[in-house]
Amino acid sequence: MRGEVLHYDETQGFGFITGADGNRYSFARENLRRETSMAKGALVEFQPGGGHARDVFSINAQTAAAGAPAAPSRTGNAPEAPKPQHFGRSADNEPAAATGLWDYFWRGLTENYFNFAGRARRKEYWGFCLFWTIALTVVVGIGLLIDDSMGNMEELPAVTVGLCGVFVLATIPPWIGLNVRRLHDIGLTGWLFLVVFIPTIGGLIILVFALVPTQARENQWGSVPAGV
Repeated sequence: MRGEVLHYDETQGFGFITGADGNRYSFARENLRRETSMAKGALVEFQPGGGHARDVFSINAQTAAAGAPAAPSRTGNAPEAPKPQHFGRSADNEPAAATGLWDYFWRGLTENYFNFAGRARRKEYWGFCLFWTIALTVVVGIGLLIDDSMGNMEELPAVTVGLCGVFVLATIPPWIGLNVRRLHDIGLTGWLFLVVFIPTIGGLIILVFALVPTQARENQWGSVPAGV
């Protein structure tokens, strides 16, 4: 796959590539097919897999342009060099992702449903919490109305319990992914989410993590989220 280098730290020996598919891939020095400079914006070819790039090598500008006729100059003197390609967020025809509270919630239920990579800022986390709570309230209300019309209120409100159970189970994957990305955003491993299973204090620890400000620099899980 072809992609574009977003960042490469020569000292630490790791960086990030935006692929032609719009996804971000991490790579390390050992993933380079040959030791070479990886400047930001450089075009590369690589083998994607599991969010990582392997067999990364830089594409020579002349080779990339070979066989393509040069565009005539506006002045009529010399042909202009072909414009560099850009992928992912840097593509000119791709609008920036919206950063509203509802937008974060909707993306959590759609494109980020099984997303355990990358970073999630505090606004994304609490925006999802807000609309998840509103949605659960609506589900409960609908269930109670149905149970009341069926005369189930004197016993177990089965419809309400069933709808709430389905809603909670369906939103478990995006909830876990969101917490993992929030931990990444503050520079911690997503495996720390397992502390939620510690009795009594697990949920409190996760709450503290959710309140920590975004790490204001690029880390191994990605660049600073948009809007920060």
